Amino acid sequence: MLLKKTLFAATTAVLATLAAGVVHAAPEKPECIAPAKPGGGFDLTCKLVQSALQNGYLEAPMRVTYMPGGIGAVAYNTVIANRPAEAGTVVAFSGGSFLNLAIGKFGKYTEDDVKWVAAVGADYGAIIVRADSPFQSLKDLIEATRATPGKVVYGAGGSVGSQDWMKSALIAREAGVDPKSMRYVAFEGGGEAMTALMGGHVQVYSGDASEVAAHLKGGRVRVLAVLAPERLPGELAAIPTAIEQGYKVDWTIARGYYVGPKVADADYAWWVATFDKMLASPEFDKLRAERGLFPFARTGAAATEYVKQEVQRFKKLATELGLVTQ
Repeated sequence: MLLKKTLFAATTAVLATLAAGVVHAAPEKPECIAPAKPGGGFDLTCKLVQSALQNGYLEAPMRVTYMPGGIGAVAYNTVIANRPAEAGTVVAFSGGSFLNLAIGKFGKYTEDDVKWVAAVGADYGAIIVRADSPFQSLKDLIEATRATPGKVVYGAGGSVGSQDWMKSALIAREAGVDPKSMRYVAFEGGGEAMTALMGGHVQVYSGDASEVAAHLKGGRVRVLAVLAPERLPGELAAIPTAIEQGYKVDWTIARGYYVGPKVADADYAWWVATFDKMLASPEFDKLRAERGLFPFARTGAAATEYVKQEVQRFKKLATELGLVTQ
């Protein structure tokens, strides 16, 4: 009930601002904060909006700045505590941000402490094996994990509790195996994990759908399942989802932006209206596809509701998988 009241109040404020005709003009010094070092998903997310806003939405160019630390925690805390009212500053988020909020890695702040502007694209988990793997289907992998959990080696970027670990853990759980007892090798990132898969050091890589297209073309890997609600378009259309194979595993990695908690309603409304226009344009579709993201759009109250639901889902998952929670 409290969530519904909060969302209603936020929506009412935005609609009232729009109706009153007091939506502010485009910010004079637009900035996107990528909460990581250059390169990677957060940088990609900022570069996407930087490019999109050049198509007549801004008078001044948007700059991209970097604020690494805690997979988003440093940026989240800094914006809330020190830069809460900067109308021109948006910060990139990903599904990993929701996971970290859920397990308390953002410190004392919660998902209620910023204003969520938009989710503009998504990637999805993928269960990847080498082309010569004995696992021909997700069922083969799950049955082998159930029969001899110590012999099936999963690998991905990130340690226990990371997004990629969670994907492996969900597959292990489908096999009836305690995720903490599965064989899992952590790597610095997806590139290292893919190299390890190709070298035979791990048998399964729980990566992302956007990563595998180039490898599929070379015939080097097989994707046993995409962890999406339904089949993906384009080059991955022939790959079945885990859900259609009978396993309730969905890993959507939404990407988008938030602003500080004290940004004026009129400025927040400008961002929401601008993202609504961009997301409806074919130019944005092209820019999003060029960055390996799939269509996914939520703005304003819908984005806020989505984030809150995802954080709650991750809290439940974290408890079920034995991770430390708040």
